[in-house]
Amino acid sequence: MHLKNDLSKKLRTQFPVIQAPMFGVSTPEMAAAANNAGCLGSLALADLSAEKSLELIQKTKKLTNHDFAVNIFVHHIPEITEKLKSDFSETKMFLENFASENNIQVDLPDFEDIKLNSYHEQIDAVISEKCKILSFTFGNLDSESILKLKNNNVLLIGTCTSVEEAQELENSRIDVICVQGWEAGGHRGSFTSENIPEIGGFSLLAQVSDAVKVPLIYAGGIYSAQTLVAAKHLGASGFQIGSMFLASKESALQNFERRRLFEVKENEIIITKSFSGRFARGIKNQFTETLDSSKYILPYPYQNKLTGALRTAARTAKNADFVNLWLGQSVQNYSEDSTEDILKNFIRDCESL
Repeated sequence: MHLKNDLSKKLRTQFPVIQAPMFGVSTPEMAAAANNAGCLGSLALADLSAEKSLELIQKTKKLTNHDFAVNIFVHHIPEITEKLKSDFSETKMFLENFASENNIQVDLPDFEDIKLNSYHEQIDAVISEKCKILSFTFGNLDSESILKLKNNNVLLIGTCTSVEEAQELENSRIDVICVQGWEAGGHRGSFTSENIPEIGGFSLLAQVSDAVKVPLIYAGGIYSAQTLVAAKHLGASGFQIGSMFLASKESALQNFERRRLFEVKENEIIITKSFSGRFARGIKNQFTETLDSSKYILPYPYQNKLTGALRTAARTAKNADFVNLWLGQSVQNYSEDSTEDILKNFIRDCESL
């Protein structure tokens, strides 16, 4: 089976395979390694500041001569209310006590110390650095941003978790749509943070393929040549892979996190809001079990900002029960080879079918 198609031409890659943006795991080195394999590398910027975004874009550009996708969160920022401030203080106190009871000493930020960044600043960074591919999740770009990016010849890749979201992206003139199945690891790319669609990947892909005309990338559960072929038959032109690289040479995971990854069982992979305030798929631990059954989950991005220092302290202490380890539903033999070699072997398997 030959992989090269119209989408790979549009992405200017040898193969229509995309290394998933996995904030906290993927690195500039991983994006460059994916490019070296003839695939599209992705740089995950989440909701970083414009300054930090510029720094990481420039670092990645020094590692590769090929285009890579810059990925951002286009999330809604909640209105500041007295209730939000009160809930924040209560959640902060609970988390500090919870951490202390488990021998993690950490001072979490006050509400006034939380700095929230707008994705509009990141868009300016993308344009100033002449990046040619922007992918995004948690919703749709506003019309002014879409026009600005298109006027600068930036290819836009939006994320959908339902047919309705896919149609909104197409109607907004988004160039390519990434269809994220329920099986996918990491944050759900849904436009809403509540009552998110829970549609199985292949069912969703088939429905979206019938509903829109733009090229589709499929993400969720691809871990073998056979799963890629299945996605191709259901309408995907591109294939986004993430969990396959979690233990790779370029992954940012520490050794204690890798050990937990190697031990994971399928029934330990869950959907949780505990770390960030938005639903994400990963490995359950003491933190998720305690928080998911509590009232101490703030809306994104406040929960994410509040738990950030706790997760950093837990990583320093090598405590896997207080860190997020995002993971897709397809448990596999996680390779510690380079991302480049993992992809080359994967593509060889696909093209041998």
